[in-house]
Amino acid sequence: MTSTTFAAQVQSKPGVAVLQLAGEINAFAEEELNRAYSEAEQLAPNTIVLNFSSVGYINSTGIALIVGLLAQTRKAHRSMVVCGLSDHYMEIFQITRLADFMSIYVDEASALQAVLQN
Repeated sequence: MTSTTFAAQVQSKPGVAVLQLAGEINAFAEEELNRAYSEAEQLAPNTIVLNFSSVGYINSTGIALIVGLLAQTRKAHRSMVVCGLSDHYMEIFQITRLADFMSIYVDEASALQAVLQN
């Protein structure tokens, strides 16, 4: 089985940092995910948006990495929202109760609209 390389890009919006995630989120994604998150933190956003629309696979290690980012976000008194999850991963976020700690939106536009209204 071939692994899809993971990549993350940070985009700045007023008060918001959007992490555009692509590829597979697994143990090999940790360094790049942490780098992108650190870059996002430097923008001092009120909210961090994780956009999963280009993510094809997340394993249990990937879920653990997301939980770690959520913990960092909460410790910094920021909020985290997610968008672009497939139906399968939306169910995983509900089963693991991640959905209890972050709002989930269908796409980036609806996530930004909700975040910027608050």
